[in-house]
Amino acid sequence: MVHIRIICVGNCRDQHFKAACAEYQKRLRFFCKLELLEVTESKRDGKTPAEISEILKSEGLGILNKLEKSDYVVALCVEGACLTSEELAVKLEDVALSGKSRIAFVIGGSFGLSQEVKRRADVCLSLSRMTFPHQLARVLLLEQIYRSFAIQRGIRYHK
Repeated sequence: MVHIRIICVGNCRDQHFKAACAEYQKRLRFFCKLELLEVTESKRDGKTPAEISEILKSEGLGILNKLEKSDYVVALCVEGACLTSEELAVKLEDVALSGKSRIAFVIGGSFGLSQEVKRRADVCLSLSRMTFPHQLARVLLLEQIYRSFAIQRGIRYHK
């Protein structure tokens, strides 16, 4: 069984987003082992480029400390590739078939991901060219992972 890890900066405070995440976590338990890990979000505003750089470095270190050497890492960032749901399903299946049993998806904080995290990633993926709140990005990612498994197994949910 594939082990999916979602590493996020910050926690999910909104009850609507929490409920949506819980629903997809419940659905995914039939397809994979799912782990959701949170990294402390910086409380600083990041008004200058130097402050932003320091925030990215600090949050990036927290992310890197949660990654295992054997993880196949998918960094979610705006400059990443945009895939269809079907393409993501194929990608996840290919990764699993290549012998990688652990896939780690990484969602950054307000300023994105550090260059160190992006360099560690095996692939950079964009959920959209639009900007979403990070709590909503969790829901979107969980839904797309669930949809990927549904596509792989021919479950009606996909349509």
